Amino acid sequence: MSLLELDGVKVHFPVKKGLFFDRTVGHVYAVDGVSLSVEAGQTYGLVGESGCGKTTLGRAVLRLNDITDGAVVFDGTDLAKLPSEEMRAFRRRLQMVFQDPLGSLNPRQNIESILAEGMAAHNIGKDQAERREKIKEILAKVGLPSNAMSRYPHEFSGGQRQRIGIARALVLEPDVIICDEPVSALDVSVQAQVINLLEELQESLGLTYLVIAHDLAVVRHISDVIGVMYLGGLVEEAPSDALYAGPRHPYTKALMSAVPVPDPEVEDRRERILLHGDLPSPANPPAGCRFHTRCPWVQETKCATERPPLLDTGDGHKVACHFTAEIEAGTVKQTLATGIEAVISTEAVATEAVEVSEGDAETADAPVKKEEEPATVPAQADAGEAERAEESPKA
Repeated sequence: MSLLELDGVKVHFPVKKGLFFDRTVGHVYAVDGVSLSVEAGQTYGLVGESGCGKTTLGRAVLRLNDITDGAVVFDGTDLAKLPSEEMRAFRRRLQMVFQDPLGSLNPRQNIESILAEGMAAHNIGKDQAERREKIKEILAKVGLPSNAMSRYPHEFSGGQRQRIGIARALVLEPDVIICDEPVSALDVSVQAQVINLLEELQESLGLTYLVIAHDLAVVRHISDVIGVMYLGGLVEEAPSDALYAGPRHPYTKALMSAVPVPDPEVEDRRERILLHGDLPSPANPPAGCRFHTRCPWVQETKCATERPPLLDTGDGHKVACHFTAEIEAGTVKQTLATGIEAVISTEAVATEAVEVSEGDAETADAPVKKEEEPATVPAQADAGEAERAEESPKA
């Protein structure tokens, strides 16, 4: 049995409307039916574009966001059904490293106080002296001196603050650490230091990671298994090397084609897949396959009506697509352009929409003109004056 299992997890946020009495008028389907499993000592990478529900899923595992439906089974216990007090005890074994290291640290507390707070809440250490020794040991593991204990978060660099966030998770001796964009706010050189630190801690302490990130190169370097999310759902899951060597879902193919290759000759030869349109709103997701509105291989049957399940296609490679085998065999032709035409058509639609809206606004704002008498032509005016002069009596 896996250490952490998610089965059909859904996190829906209600959209409320009303001045005095709130009424629910819809939902934001941030996470909609995600199932995955993480083995002990493994690193599971979760990737996808902004707004696909990665962070919401990570917070749902810790019950920082309420779970609408589904199960989060950790070491045989369903966390979704635990009362608050029992869940608080389980949080010692489940910790999180947040994306913004400065925003996640209390600026009014020094580092010793920040790290000792969790230890006191979970009764770790007999007294303050024992906790202080434990904190010194953890700070040494993350590469910080013992004199950092008396300093405040604003006195550290971004990389050092991220190390403090990792130390705060480690002092509770957890089994699983959820890393939400652990290196996205750091410089490239500091990113490498933090990634190497996470790997060293995993080897020495036997940790299990769920890493949420945008940087595909970082995820490939640190992960054993990678899951790709799109609009609240998992569209592909595979071992790291297999996913990068041969992505099978159309969305994953487009993602991988966006990763630059440090070889000019290979970069010039490879195909760049450009997608039509923008990410749909999670408050109004498309019916059927969530990706069919942008998929280059969309078909008239099934895609717009049936949501594909995540199925194993062999060698632990799972894909949520009706036509995976046909796309790989080349028997299904592309129905949408994937080159510069995709960008041009998307920009054309956006420009046309703007022009239509501006035209409607100008029509609505234009004043209604009154009917006026036709202006007198100069030649006609001269003729009228001549007739009046002839009819007038002579002196």
